[in-house]
Amino acid sequence: MSSANEHSQRWKTAAILLVVIAAVGLINTPLVTWIFLGVVYAFALSEALPLFRVADGSLYLYGALIWILTPFYPHPSDLIFAALLIQGGILAYRRRLQIRSLFPLLYPTAGILFLWMLYREYGMSSMLWILVIVALTDVGAYYTGRKFGKTPFSPTSPKKTREGVYGGIALGTIGGFLLMIGSHNLFLNALLIALVTSVASVFGDLFESYLKREAGIKDSGTILPGHGGVLDRIDGYLFAAVALYVLLKITGS
Repeated sequence: MSSANEHSQRWKTAAILLVVIAAVGLINTPLVTWIFLGVVYAFALSEALPLFRVADGSLYLYGALIWILTPFYPHPSDLIFAALLIQGGILAYRRRLQIRSLFPLLYPTAGILFLWMLYREYGMSSMLWILVIVALTDVGAYYTGRKFGKTPFSPTSPKKTREGVYGGIALGTIGGFLLMIGSHNLFLNALLIALVTSVASVFGDLFESYLKREAGIKDSGTILPGHGGVLDRIDGYLFAAVALYVLLKITGS
């Protein structure tokens, strides 16, 4: 495929994703949001297993049970630890314990659960915050890196530059701050939350890049033409969701 066709396909996929996300946001009901995040989780989990070189089908069962219980359980993140204990115990009993077999119960599971908890406790506005912060961080890093990038950021992702990362964090922080300031009484709270969430998204992207590099693959999947897999699109959000939720709790926002 030519670069022009790939670029066009990338924009078409992005437009479709934007329409779907906008529809979920406008409908703004727990059931629709839960279904949407559940579908995202199902694809993300299926892509994570090969990245960790795990072929244990029981992880789909754990994932399904965790997600089914999330609307009813007061602290959904607790379910991860329950699943880890059960799976760890079973694997030890069978003398097949490999630590990487437990990783999919943390990634992408934790990030998706924290996205759900953000929505449930802080409403759709928190989903808009994280969407804007992560998207602007990505966009800022891409264009700043192309224009000013010289210094490699990390051996994990050689194409990323420090200049690009700093530009992305700056844009994500400013955008997130301007969006959040109306909902926070303290100026510094909004600034800190936007900054740390933006930084977390950078390392979420870096983490998935590391997994792909170790697995020897370019994309986590092929379901999104021009973009790769679901994990390729949500990697930054998985880390950012945890950071945003924890910071909102700490600051009492």
